Amino acid sequence: MRKSIVSLLALALVAGLNLLSAPAASAAAYCGQVWGSLAKSADGFSAGYVTNVRAGQHTCYDRLVLDVSAPVAGWSVQYVDVVTQDGSGFPVHVDGGARLAVVAHAGVDTDNVPFVSGQRLVNTSSYRTFRDVVWAGSFEGYTTVGLGVRARLPFRVFALAGPGGGSRLVVDVGHQWCATGTTC
Repeated sequence: MRKSIVSLLALALVAGLNLLSAPAASAAAYCGQVWGSLAKSADGFSAGYVTNVRAGQHTCYDRLVLDVSAPVAGWSVQYVDVVTQDGSGFPVHVDGGARLAVVAHAGVDTDNVPFVSGQRLVNTSSYRTFRDVVWAGSFEGYTTVGLGVRARLPFRVFALAGPGGGSRLVVDVGHQWCATGTTC
């Protein structure tokens, strides 16, 4: 009996030590990014117009910027199977392994529309993640840009004030999900 109790206590001690040991290494976020790939949005409308679309490359992500002539209050960004043209719903061809529909709750100046539906807006040939940036149109205060990326990757969306009385809608798409050498 005494031998059974000692054996049972030894077994409990081993089990307890296993609980106290460090867990297996988990996936490390790439560049500290914890963005995810689900739809992101903010409610509100802007009295301004989309005046420019541009992009830039960073160490950990590629960035798309929509310049708006007033504060941008609302947007919707999500992965879609097909980017559609505002108003008509016609499909807009966007290259890439995955597509983001970037919708700013701001129109364009109809007297000075700087874009044509289906127009390529940025040369993405040297970008690590972006594959295409295409104008999908503007209708009744909603403006859509199709953003083609190489795969479904994490992204974030936010607005920045300025310059002047304007603002910028920013979409950053990470180059990868996890840090090199880790498993997601």
